[in-house]
Amino acid sequence: MTSLRRNGLPYPSFPALFDDAFSRELFNWGNNNYSSTRTTVPSVNIRETAENFEVEVAAPGMEKADFNIRLDNNILTISSAKERQEETKQDNYTRREFSYQSFQRSFELPKNVVDDEGINARYENGLLRLTIPKKEEAKQKAPRMIEIS
Repeated sequence: MTSLRRNGLPYPSFPALFDDAFSRELFNWGNNNYSSTRTTVPSVNIRETAENFEVEVAAPGMEKADFNIRLDNNILTISSAKERQEETKQDNYTRREFSYQSFQRSFELPKNVVDDEGINARYENGLLRLTIPKKEEAKQKAPRMIEIS
């Protein structure tokens, strides 16, 4: 077995080490979500029952007003944009902090199944919950026994 070497050296080249070390936000440890795109997309749980679809979006630290929920034909889109600015002025310096957080998730709902007038959304304890009722004709019906004549 032979070992792989770059530039004839048995260890990684210095530029690769520096690229990795300096491409991260060194002083913002809490903002690391281990994503290669450096974006944050909230986790979503979707459950189907006989009566409806239930969607849960994990989005802690937000408020009801931060969300935008839209149904266009059978595409449900949940999005949010939150901006924060903070400024501190003291004797001979001014410190300004800015942050911007946004996401968008879209889901295709089954055609002719959803009662779009009855969709209900609520946000509590960091969890956005949507209840999407099914149309009466699309609800699962209990099995029916058929008599043999």
